[in-house]
Amino acid sequence: MIMSQSEQLFARAKQVLPGGVNSPVRAYRAVGLTPRFIARADGAYIYDADGRRYIDFVCSWGPMILGHNHPVIREAVEKAVCDGLSFGAPTEREVDIAELMIQMVPNIEMVRMVNSGTEAVMSALRLARGATGRDKVIKFEGCYHGHSDSMLVKAGSSAMAGGCPSSAGVPADTAKDTLTAQYNDLASVQQLFDEHPGQIACIIVEPVAANMGVVAPNPGFLEGLRTICDKEGALLIFDEVITGFRLSRGGAQEFFGVRADIVTFGKIIGGGMPVGAYAASRELMEHVAPCGSVYQAGTLAGNPVAMAAGLAQLTYLNEHPEVYTAIASRARDLADGMRQAAADTGAPVRINQAGSLLAPFFTPECVESFQGAAHSDLQKYAAYFGGMLARGIYLAPAQFEAMFVSYRHTDDDIRTTVNAAREVFAQLSLH
Repeated sequence: MIMSQSEQLFARAKQVLPGGVNSPVRAYRAVGLTPRFIARADGAYIYDADGRRYIDFVCSWGPMILGHNHPVIREAVEKAVCDGLSFGAPTEREVDIAELMIQMVPNIEMVRMVNSGTEAVMSALRLARGATGRDKVIKFEGCYHGHSDSMLVKAGSSAMAGGCPSSAGVPADTAKDTLTAQYNDLASVQQLFDEHPGQIACIIVEPVAANMGVVAPNPGFLEGLRTICDKEGALLIFDEVITGFRLSRGGAQEFFGVRADIVTFGKIIGGGMPVGAYAASRELMEHVAPCGSVYQAGTLAGNPVAMAAGLAQLTYLNEHPEVYTAIASRARDLADGMRQAAADTGAPVRINQAGSLLAPFFTPECVESFQGAAHSDLQKYAAYFGGMLARGIYLAPAQFEAMFVSYRHTDDDIRTTVNAAREVFAQLSLH
């Protein structure tokens, strides 16, 4: 049997990379298939090593809001590369992009560039602890905040239990200060404050939980977190690695009208290149070195090429608000079409959508928390994924991820995807 190029590349990769990949979800283990090795991308499409074209709803896990290989971003990168790849010194672009972010995002006055969303979260937590003099933090089960030690925890048998490590190599002493509550459950948050009075530095939350599929905040949830933080003297961190500049120009703060104290950003502000940032008020950010005693540094922070890409993307988004109307509209059409396809075929599928994010859950129940998401039929998702891939639709190879709609997805792309979903749902409902 002749192996495809992707199969040959995966066989080679497994000899030199753990699991054959550089990030676990890429291994396709959850769906029992061989990962597609991607050769190039343009617009709404990606092309694998065998030359097959797919309509892409992964969008490099979110940052390709304008689609792949957008000429404005590409030309900015090409120009920046001619000047050099890295200086390890300040550049004008760092100032330009920080000024633009402050203009676009409510309630931030200073920005610190880093190299990834994980690093942004790690640094934001350190800032919160340094500013408050408290050690404990609250996160929510099913919300992912990168792979720093203190965030790699899961809930125990009780939803309000303290953290325990969910990865080998994470010391128990590191995880013990991470407390886990339930998303969309304010009572679980308040109980943790009652049990640990004066000890909790911050709450960190994905304003739209996009790492348990897509779960939007119930009305009043984010507002309730703001109220609790104000009452308890804690800080509220919005992890906007996914939602920042995607839900709206001003991210979740603008979209939901709720103020965060610290905001973290990721690859979106690099136009897809490796970059991250955290931002807050001047008062908070001046705790960060060299102004204050909260130390954080990075040789490649503010990389000139990444800054050029990010500045080009954010400038375009700032000047073209119609992007947000278009991507939300197409996501709504896709979600409605998939809901209708599920109803017509009798497939037990729930479609959650928030802005340009959406996700199917193979369960008849509403999904408003990680517990609801965990009831999804993972085998059905794997079969759905394989069926869609065979029909030229590229999705995340795991149930607990999001679909992303870009500005380059057309109405035809949406119709093609809905028709493919209808065919796959029909097959699944027969089994």
